[in-house]
Amino acid sequence: MKNKKNFWLVKQEPSQYSWDNFVADGETHWDGVRNYQARNNLKAMTKDDLVFFYHSITGKDIRGIATVTREAYPDPTTDDPRWVVVNLRPIKALIRPITLEEIKAHKDLQDIALVRQSRLSVMPITKKESQIILKLSKTSI
Repeated sequence: MKNKKNFWLVKQEPSQYSWDNFVADGETHWDGVRNYQARNNLKAMTKDDLVFFYHSITGKDIRGIATVTREAYPDPTTDDPRWVVVNLRPIKALIRPITLEEIKAHKDLQDIALVRQSRLSVMPITKKESQIILKLSKTSI
């Protein structure tokens, strides 16, 4: 894995915007975030950071890896200046998606933000956590 500075996880309901939609689009701005902590996480993302794409509600699994291609800028879906977006580009699907149950069961993922702050839509992931996820998924960057 390349030396990326930060790792993140974004959550989306597949009925609203799935990994397959994301891959078909090739790049998107990550909009609609209306939680201050999630917004602050978007603001902290830097170009080339790695981002895991998680299907929430249905599926409940990490499906793929993306990268940040543009850092935070005003959310074009609102006139409210408090909200921002980042641009993301898919890199690759995980060879084997990793379920929430697997994450909860793994002793070294007990403190992952996905478990501790389950309602948060944009969250940081440690380098160690990202390496475990990649190993479990049999995926390399």
